[in-house]
Amino acid sequence: METITQNKLSHQPVKKVFFQYLIPSIIGMMLMSINIVVDGIFVGHGVGTVALASVNIAVPVFSIIMSISLWIGIGGGALYSMALGEQNVLKARNIFSFSIVMVALIVMVFSFIGYSNVERLADLLGANQDTRAFVVEYLSVLLLFGVFIAVENALSIFIRNDGNPQLAMISLIITAVTNIILNYYMIFVAGLGVKGAALATVTSGAIGLLVLLFHFFRKDIALKFIFAKWAIKSMRRVFSIGFPSFLAEMGALVFVIGYNLMMVKLAGTDGVAAFSVINYLHAFIFLSFFGIGSAIQPMISYYYGANRMDRIRDTVKIAEKSALVIGAFFLLIGAAGAQLLVSLFGVSSDAVRAMAVQGIPLFFVGYLFMGINFIYMTYYQSIGHTGPSNVIIIMRGFVLLLAALWILPQWMGIKGVWLSLPASELLVAVALAAFTRKNVLQPNSLSGSSPGMASQK
Repeated sequence: METITQNKLSHQPVKKVFFQYLIPSIIGMMLMSINIVVDGIFVGHGVGTVALASVNIAVPVFSIIMSISLWIGIGGGALYSMALGEQNVLKARNIFSFSIVMVALIVMVFSFIGYSNVERLADLLGANQDTRAFVVEYLSVLLLFGVFIAVENALSIFIRNDGNPQLAMISLIITAVTNIILNYYMIFVAGLGVKGAALATVTSGAIGLLVLLFHFFRKDIALKFIFAKWAIKSMRRVFSIGFPSFLAEMGALVFVIGYNLMMVKLAGTDGVAAFSVINYLHAFIFLSFFGIGSAIQPMISYYYGANRMDRIRDTVKIAEKSALVIGAFFLLIGAAGAQLLVSLFGVSSDAVRAMAVQGIPLFFVGYLFMGINFIYMTYYQSIGHTGPSNVIIIMRGFVLLLAALWILPQWMGIKGVWLSLPASELLVAVALAAFTRKNVLQPNSLSGSSPGMASQK
């Protein structure tokens, strides 16, 4: 009997499959980001602007926890789908089982080290005398219980790869709704402030994890826990293929720290508060593009394992069009609704409000190009060719971004800070269009690869 994944990906049209994965993935990723945005909205209204800036300073630790789960989850998920494409269900289950165990172990070790040095960690992230106490308060809770968020995220990746993106979306809907309710209760009723926001985030993540477990009651699935054989070769492949996702999340960390430091230099705590508003919005929109990657990864990996290169090309073309439409939509929202978006966060300072309103339309230009960059990063990662993926991420998230943050503010002041991310995304997208896109979409672009080699490279 064919599993739900094999039936869907082998027989249904590519366009139909793409939207079956895309819509739940984008909705799910946006709802995941609501866990951060809601913290910002409730903290801004219930505790104040300084607390809002403090939570933003602590966000990179959330990024690290997510990066670990994405590193192993997407690396394992790609190999899982390749194995299903090769009709090797036992191999797929083995990859899944040791991947989930590795996520839990690594996050727990990181959390223990971070919790034991939480004040030093807060200082490293850019906390000052105004924000340090709030940052430590938020980090203490996040580090104690972050493993639930990590395992939930990794498990949702495998469930999408197992042909059930709808359940992953439902889990994230329940997580988001629970987070909203708990944030209101913790901050406005219980009066727990920043600590309450952190408790709401980790508790809602644990509830989302419980919802995902319903997948294992289905009979038409391949995904099952088994006593995994810890083969060093397989572990290396998981870490290798997932490494671009880890780098992408680390790039998000560099982005936050880089922007925070530059805004502190140019505008002090008000500048960090203004950036925190844009960063909360960015967390929401960024994950929508990550949702496109999450939609095409199971498809490309499975088609690669099954040696269906025609379907891979069709998938990439549809994804490109979707990314451009989504990017243009967000740019229009930012240009027309900056005042409304800033008002969501209860900003009382006129200086902070003015900086954020100025920054939103400039910053949102980057969304025209970000989706294309994510598609090609995901494409190479999904077929196990991680070198190009790593180059794309290093250029857009480290080299070009940091160069732009160093150069543009010297010419344009704070406007240069807002335009640094769009500049780096634009340069990478232009390079991909000039040197990569044509080769990927050629009929013989993967003619030298075979499904049997998918797990050997």
